[in-house]
Amino acid sequence: MKHNLNLDIAEAGWLQALTSAETISAEVFTHVLDYISAHETIDFLQTGKPVSVNLCLSNDSEVHILNRNFRGKDKPTNVLSFANIDDDNFDEDCQLNDCIELGDIIIALETMQREAAEQNISLHDHYCHLLTHGLLHLSGYDHMEEDEAQEMESLETAILKQMNIANPYED
Repeated sequence: MKHNLNLDIAEAGWLQALTSAETISAEVFTHVLDYISAHETIDFLQTGKPVSVNLCLSNDSEVHILNRNFRGKDKPTNVLSFANIDDDNFDEDCQLNDCIELGDIIIALETMQREAAEQNISLHDHYCHLLTHGLLHLSGYDHMEEDEAQEMESLETAILKQMNIANPYED
């Protein structure tokens, strides 16, 4: 089954910051889907249909606008996810369509770079974490409640470990 990651590099700075962004993104996408398919029971992954995600690599300015307009937070953030699973007609769409459209992820370059520097981790590792985080949101995971946060962090840690990336939640 071929999954589809639609990548849009909207900020030219990404081309220098993460030269192999396309390859890395595809690898993370595959790791996340394979892991949750093998370890979790998620109805839409049991259909055998390919999954599609739109990923935009952008900048603080664009993410700031989206964060203000959609989340009421007047500042940039590292990653935003717009999950189709939250739509009332998601289940029906899954049944009717040949491909499951999970939604959209946008990552802000400057915020990601700043956070990686502050945490003393590589841009590659932080990017993989942010994309994994966004993909889990699109798959129905959240971190609003403590038990949800623990489950999501546990999944992120396990998936990143498979990619030889250290636990981002350890000091």
